[in-house]
Amino acid sequence: MSTADQKPLGSGFRAKSEPDELLADIDLSGKTAIVTGGYSGIGLETTRALASKGAAVIVPVRDPAKAAENLSTVAGNVSSAQMDLADLDSVRSFAASVLDAVDTLDILINNAGIMACPLERVGPGWESQFGVNHMGHFGLTAALMPLLEKAKAPRVVALSSIAHKRNSILWDDIQFENGDYHKWVAYAQAKSANALFANGLSRRMAAFGGRAFSVHPGGIFTPLQRHLPQEEQVEMGWLNKDGSVPSAVAEIFKSTSQGCTTSLWAATSPLLDDKHGLYCEDCDVAQLMDENSPPFLHVAPHVCDDESAERLWTLSESLLAIA
Repeated sequence: MSTADQKPLGSGFRAKSEPDELLADIDLSGKTAIVTGGYSGIGLETTRALASKGAAVIVPVRDPAKAAENLSTVAGNVSSAQMDLADLDSVRSFAASVLDAVDTLDILINNAGIMACPLERVGPGWESQFGVNHMGHFGLTAALMPLLEKAKAPRVVALSSIAHKRNSILWDDIQFENGDYHKWVAYAQAKSANALFANGLSRRMAAFGGRAFSVHPGGIFTPLQRHLPQEEQVEMGWLNKDGSVPSAVAEIFKSTSQGCTTSLWAATSPLLDDKHGLYCEDCDVAQLMDENSPPFLHVAPHVCDDESAERLWTLSESLLAIA
């Protein structure tokens, strides 16, 4: 990927465009999509939007009861099957069920994630944010690759975050086995990994006409904040002491429907037909960060680095092999 391509294309959409604007000229009839976390927050709105345009949407679910309740509000061809990104046996079982059920996979949106959690370990001892946000999706995508290869111009979208700007991969201590654990450093690492994953994946998908992109959805109040106490959100400036949202935050933050639009754009826009592995925000390709970049926009060079993407890919393959 050339960093020269990491610049806005002039999509014509806005930060707070709604799904019906993004998909007004898009027909997804006959397409199959998978949306991880597709029954909550922006994932639910992503599912709703794709189904409204004719896609058959499969939603992996960790909580079947909650999923059934939430997905009952979605019109269209939507199905679900059990999966837990923290459990690679579960991921493989879900993927096997999809391989048996459909012939091709046109859109994979790796939307699910956890944020700023206390230190927990998943799989063979992985730090949970890296294990769930990156390795779970890495394993899922690898298992579904045969279906992506059979589709015409398939796309994979990996949800990153502006938090990636804080730090890249902690190559010497990815699992926080030696140094002190910091939940935001771990989250930034995981979100950097998501962007680097899209970079590496897009090169591999190019062989069969596929594309992969990473996305910063924007600031949105969703269940992703479940590990953050109110006092911490007040300290960060996201909430007032009375629990209300400051006007400056309300101006920047998006609704859940607005929060899914960059994912939809990355998954469907013809403007990206000849692009690979780019990081997107506000329904367009993001600008490469420089000294004048605002804190909540643009992409850091460390997640646009092909060498780092390949290093992470090789590491992830070795971790997957022993999990």
